[in-house]
Amino acid sequence: MTIEEIEAFVCIARLGGFTEASRRLDRSQPAISRRIRELERSLGTELFERTGRRAALTEAGRALLPYAETVLATIRDGERAVQDVSEPGGAQSLSLAIVGTLADSHIVDALRAFEAHFPEVTVDLRTATSREVSTLVRDGEASLGLRYFPDADPELESIPLGAERLLVVVPASHPVTARRLPDLRAFHGERWLGFPPERGQSDSLGHLLERLTESPITRVDSLTAQKRLVEAGLGIALMPTSSVREELRIGSLRAIEIDNLGASLPVVVVRRRSGYRSRPATAFLDALKEHTPELRAPAFKTSGPSGRRMDR
Repeated sequence: MTIEEIEAFVCIARLGGFTEASRRLDRSQPAISRRIRELERSLGTELFERTGRRAALTEAGRALLPYAETVLATIRDGERAVQDVSEPGGAQSLSLAIVGTLADSHIVDALRAFEAHFPEVTVDLRTATSREVSTLVRDGEASLGLRYFPDADPELESIPLGAERLLVVVPASHPVTARRLPDLRAFHGERWLGFPPERGQSDSLGHLLERLTESPITRVDSLTAQKRLVEAGLGIALMPTSSVREELRIGSLRAIEIDNLGASLPVVVVRRRSGYRSRPATAFLDALKEHTPELRAPAFKTSGPSGRRMDR
């Protein structure tokens, strides 16, 4: 096997197609196909079932995938270790993956403090869903990831930072003018805007809304789009406090606290348990813990439509 073959294999497995992998790896599709043919020849079995433009893993491919991911992650760890040794006081890099809604003032404060102490470090920041954040960390493409809810993968360590409160967000002109309500009954029949549930992640903001209301939910996968639609009066939403600070400040949105909602989203940092602990990653984790005190919130609880409390 070659590293290029393993890289192509993992990329196709993640993206589901040769065309998508060729774009991601900036290689021609024939080159990607050739790498997979060589890999399959060396292993003596097919790794993908090709259906049209899509490629699904065979049983052999599924067996290989976790080991291939570990190989790539280990190589990237090695690169970081060499960089730490060869350039202890020179230019270094820190790769981060973060859920978009977490890119608020807490994280900005941590980044600002980190860069003030380590001006020589280049920060590579990527936004993704919680599941994608874990994948980027597992594959070694990111040293640290910030996501909602701990990841159950035994290869990943989930370090709690706290939790974000969830508020009902309505347009400025919404007829409900109270700042606080005992429950969600005032919003019966309203159209809710919510994130699509993440496949394989029962604990996600998309699934949470389903447990809280029986009203219709329109799925919108962009936080910015959700806020603009709420501002236009096309629905209401359940959002983390940090994601609407600016809109609340200028008055384009209003937030309503719900007494029996009791909902918050646990925020964690994920890293590979066996991964290399680079100096920049360790320093940024310390900065996160220092600059996210507002995330300290009660344990995550939600109330279902019946009012029964569900602890997670």
